[in-house]
Amino acid sequence: MQICSEKILPVDQFQQLINVLHAGGYTVVGPAIDQGAIVYGEIDHVDQLPRGWTDSQTAGVYRLERRNDEAYFGYVVGPHSWKKYLFPPRTTLAEATLTDSGWNFTTPDVEPPKFAFLGVRACELAAISIQDRVFLEGPYTDPTYAGRREQAFIIAVNCTQAAETCFCASMETGPRCRAGFDLAITELEDHFVIESGSDRGQAILHKLATETATEKHLTQAEAKRQQAVDQQIRALDAEAARDILRENLTHSHWDEVGSRCLGCTNCTMVCPTCFCSSVEEVPSLSGDHVERQRHWDSCFNLSFSYMSHGTARDSITHRYRQWLTHKLSTWHDQFGSSGCVGCGRCITWCPVGIDLVEEIQAFTADESGADS
Repeated sequence: MQICSEKILPVDQFQQLINVLHAGGYTVVGPAIDQGAIVYGEIDHVDQLPRGWTDSQTAGVYRLERRNDEAYFGYVVGPHSWKKYLFPPRTTLAEATLTDSGWNFTTPDVEPPKFAFLGVRACELAAISIQDRVFLEGPYTDPTYAGRREQAFIIAVNCTQAAETCFCASMETGPRCRAGFDLAITELEDHFVIESGSDRGQAILHKLATETATEKHLTQAEAKRQQAVDQQIRALDAEAARDILRENLTHSHWDEVGSRCLGCTNCTMVCPTCFCSSVEEVPSLSGDHVERQRHWDSCFNLSFSYMSHGTARDSITHRYRQWLTHKLSTWHDQFGSSGCVGCGRCITWCPVGIDLVEEIQAFTADESGADS
């Protein structure tokens, strides 16, 4: 990976980037406002971006608010993650069609889409890296993920503000984008400071009407990024969390948090690293065609742990414990890191405001709750 010297692109020339990506055959996917939230969708013009809007987030609360400026990327993260484009919510794995000579089984040969992701934050780069280890670097490679991942062009955006629910700085996953991107942008008042992180990124950068960034631009960009560090009020020690959970599997606090959890699966659906899925056979009404489909699932669903003898985790308490201990503890054993990137989505989008940072702290606040 080669990083070039930073360039600057005037804000009023930002459409150039989208045009160049379209000319290169990319479908640009980026942030837009829909149903009261900033979500990801296809972008053809900068006017579709959430310019002048920000998001206010606390535990169980998400609200859009107007900014006092016209920043394009003056928000944090919404309910969507890039997982939905790399690991789609529903995928057809195989098909069977009844013919005169019997059943004909085929595997769909689908050309992976050529996406350009605009607005990827540092925590999301870390999440993509984690999913790379899950789907690409183990004993088996997921072909759907591999094809989409290879085609994806990533334009990252350095955070210049943090939500109350962010804790990426303590997880060392942000807010500065340091690797895993083709281009990375820091938004200033009148310019974007842009750096390339790959040969593909540099090739796109060469097609834009940029100038070399001055020391003043770089100083302003660093000050903007530091704001996002200084604003974070939550912190989680990933290594300590791993050991705390291992040592407190029978702590009484599991019952307390289980009594609050709704088992709604929101935390797993918005999480950028969760990858649980199930496979089902979906027949046509005519009975002559069947599709084997993989779809997102969640360890909070009662049926997810079903085996021949019944359901292994038959209470919300047990399912919450499974999720949290996997995410923050046994994930280390499987994939060499925490499964959490500090984006805070699970805190914001939990209907009852369960905060995994506070839950970890609760295990150490009352040592008497642990079984001896």
